[in-house]
Amino acid sequence: QVQLVESGGGLVQAGGSLRLSCVASGRTSSSYTMGWFRQVPGNEREFVAAITWSDSRTYYADSVKGRFTISRDNAKNAVYLQMNNLKPEDTAVYYCAADPVLQSSYLIRLRSQYNYWGQGTRVTVSS
Repeated sequence: QVQLVESGGGLVQAGGSLRLSCVASGRTSSSYTMGWFRQVPGNEREFVAAITWSDSRTYYADSVKGRFTISRDNAKNAVYLQMNNLKPEDTAVYYCAADPVLQSSYLIRLRSQYNYWGQGTRVTVSS
């Protein structure tokens, strides 16, 4: 079993920053493509950012590009999401996801392509 555990969520004011962490444990390795998705009640879970296992190429949703940065530490089997200049519309539950084969610039953005998911960490941005 592969487990993904997110941390770092919380309540911040607009314009503030948070750093989310996701650590993989169990039957896993550093050779996973890792992604972040977020979901608001009543909405579909949407793509936020992803990073490939092979060459650490990064991908971002237009809504967060320039504000969020995804990175990984293969030695720790962890992925991070640095979120700066947070806006109220960033409020959501953020989920970490992983897959051992994803690399396509298209498929990497689709939640249906990821095999493993964390339980989520809540981010609330006040006005």
